[in-house]
Amino acid sequence: MRDRFSSRLGFILISAGCAIGLGNVWRFPYITGKYGGATFVLIYLFFLVILGLPVMVMEYAVGRASQKSAALSFNVLEPKGTHWHWMKYMCLAGNFLLMMFYTTVCGWMFYYFYLNLTGRFIGADQAQILSQFQGMLASPAVNLGFMIGVVVVGFYILSKGLVNGLERVSKFMMVCLLVLMVVLAIRSVTLPGAEAGLRYYLVPDFSKIQKYGWNEVVFAAMGQAFFTLSLGIGALAIFGSFIDKTHRLTGEAIQVVCLDTFVALVAGLIVIPACFAYDIDPGSGPGLIFISLPNIFANMAGGRLWGSLFFLFMSFAAYTTILAVLQNIMTMLEELTGWDRKRTLKTSAVLVIVLSIPCALGFNLWSFIQPMGAGSTIQDLEDFIVSNNLLPLGSMFYVFFCTAKNGWGWKNFLAEANTGTGIRFPRSIRVYCGVVIPLIILLIFIQGYWQMFA
Repeated sequence: MRDRFSSRLGFILISAGCAIGLGNVWRFPYITGKYGGATFVLIYLFFLVILGLPVMVMEYAVGRASQKSAALSFNVLEPKGTHWHWMKYMCLAGNFLLMMFYTTVCGWMFYYFYLNLTGRFIGADQAQILSQFQGMLASPAVNLGFMIGVVVVGFYILSKGLVNGLERVSKFMMVCLLVLMVVLAIRSVTLPGAEAGLRYYLVPDFSKIQKYGWNEVVFAAMGQAFFTLSLGIGALAIFGSFIDKTHRLTGEAIQVVCLDTFVALVAGLIVIPACFAYDIDPGSGPGLIFISLPNIFANMAGGRLWGSLFFLFMSFAAYTTILAVLQNIMTMLEELTGWDRKRTLKTSAVLVIVLSIPCALGFNLWSFIQPMGAGSTIQDLEDFIVSNNLLPLGSMFYVFFCTAKNGWGWKNFLAEANTGTGIRFPRSIRVYCGVVIPLIILLIFIQGYWQMFA
């Protein structure tokens, strides 16, 4: 008997927790700051609806119809004589690769929560904060210790079961995350000088796009809308297999996308006004979180409290994704091998820890390994393989599987997506789903390589 979530709310919060991650709360604020604030947000939302939403419905439909993870879902649904089931290996590799660097970065978030909670940044200047960040990267003990802690605690939670483990903890963390975000956003927008940041973030000004050009900005928005939902590696499809057929899948996907978007928008509301209030460039890149923002908290009244709350929120955002993906890894291995839950859990934990070691050591003991050129790290390669290859190619695979005649097919997909009550998936957009979406995904894939080599 397939496990089931205890409630529809559990499914929505856990699915949203999987989609909500560092792409929302880390990448979205600085990429929005870089590409023109409100103008970029509008373009991003447009592509989120026309691109991300349909692919999410397709992943859910494959999972619910097969009642399996990506390990066996294609085996169950594919026509005889076809080879769609080879996709299982891309999905399994994608989930492992994502955890190979995500666990280390999540460890950084918890470490910075600890640093803020213990007052390490009180009175620190920018040079000291930069030194703290560099010291963290240079420490094998910090990187390995927090990475292992993240993985061990994650699998301990999952050992309690789908409802008592994953669902209960994810619900708690998601509620805490949303409350923390609202509190932090209120504090940010009430800082002296935050008004300029609010105007930049909320009032569209298309002239700002001229600095980078429409082409670069549109592709950045397309990429962010696509990658923020973690589509293409079966990370969301698994949760389709854990829900009943009471509700149509379009409505479920809309709720998850709305929650994911809310978190991204409020994250920008936390970061961008605070940057303007303290005269910091909101488009300063990945270092915004670990260098620029701690500098703000170090000079803010009550900065120890606000910094601790901020990195607790960041930790929860990252950890909900990790719990969801670890659950997917366990289920996939269990279905592929036939092992019992206890053996699968132990094997999965060991594999994730061992495979995560290169990233954790890639900033220190193994920093001489620079796979993508001088100054690059092992994490850069892992991220590139997942974000620029497995996610877009996997999503294209799901789209073709649900629309092609020699795949699962449009009629079967529609029948599953529209079972239950709620919003129907439109029958009339088959050509758009089967032709236009794959072309957009192909453009994103090519653009990723173009930017790398350019």
